[in-house]
Amino acid sequence: MLRYIVKRLMFMVPLLIGITIICFVVMHLAPGSPTDLQTQMNPRATAEMKERLMAMYDLDKPLHQQYLSWVSKLVVLDLGRSFSPDRRPVADKILERLPITIFINVLSMILILIVAIPIGILSAVHQNSLFDKITGVFVFIGFSIPTFWLALLLMILFGVNLGWLPISGIISLNYEYLPPLSAFIDLIKHLILPVLISAFGGLAGLSRYMRSSMLEVIRQDYITTARAKGLSERVVIYKHALRNALLPIITILGLSIPGLIGGSVIFETIFAIPGMGQLFYMSVMARDYPVIMGILVIGAVLTLLGNLIADVSYALADPRIRVA
Repeated sequence: MLRYIVKRLMFMVPLLIGITIICFVVMHLAPGSPTDLQTQMNPRATAEMKERLMAMYDLDKPLHQQYLSWVSKLVVLDLGRSFSPDRRPVADKILERLPITIFINVLSMILILIVAIPIGILSAVHQNSLFDKITGVFVFIGFSIPTFWLALLLMILFGVNLGWLPISGIISLNYEYLPPLSAFIDLIKHLILPVLISAFGGLAGLSRYMRSSMLEVIRQDYITTARAKGLSERVVIYKHALRNALLPIITILGLSIPGLIGGSVIFETIFAIPGMGQLFYMSVMARDYPVIMGILVIGAVLTLLGNLIADVSYALADPRIRVA
């Protein structure tokens, strides 16, 4: 197993290089330039000033030289400096926002697992029942409703009309002066809507995947044999069937990690949460190339690690794969 993990990690290097090349080229093909935002709306800006800005950002060099310069910094874990006026290191800007994004996404993943897996199991065990039909409708709604539209509806209902939940930020302005219990409640209130929005689509999809996988497993011969031996239905489902039914779910969970990070762009922008998703959106609007590439690299690494974690978890859950 260790040898397999090392080989996969080594294979990730050329794959990551290929991903960065594609992202770098596509980013520069997009219309607009970092200098446009600083010169077009400034009546005093001259062509010479724009040329100096291009030289300062190394945008006057050929594209392959820009990429090689960026990669040479990436090798030593230097993501460069932002094109924004503060010229802060990209790593600092990402690291100060990354914990919030990871925290919300971890909560979303936990919520998805706690709710989706039992729903999928019950829907499969009680196939074509009223519960199965209701959850089927829920799944179709979850797939069809756009996340940003649902977020706006919930903000209007719970934040504006009812006034139960805050609709922006992660904490209140007076958070530092609140007692510990009140501060904790304030944080929970701010997290409810973003976590629900982040988990909604994944909750619907994973429950349906779990149902399909469980239906396939409980029709196998060894499940029939387990029932014929007199084992209780609970033991048959949760001890014999569940472990094999989880194998496809493990793969889906590994691939959903980067999807959660990407989805954070939507809800962090809508709820004004100072996370990595909001930073990515603001950087795209400002054509801040170093920050965009830094976040894309983190997303690519998470995708590759998610695949590796899924494969390793698959092997741990199925002894036959471990032996192979």
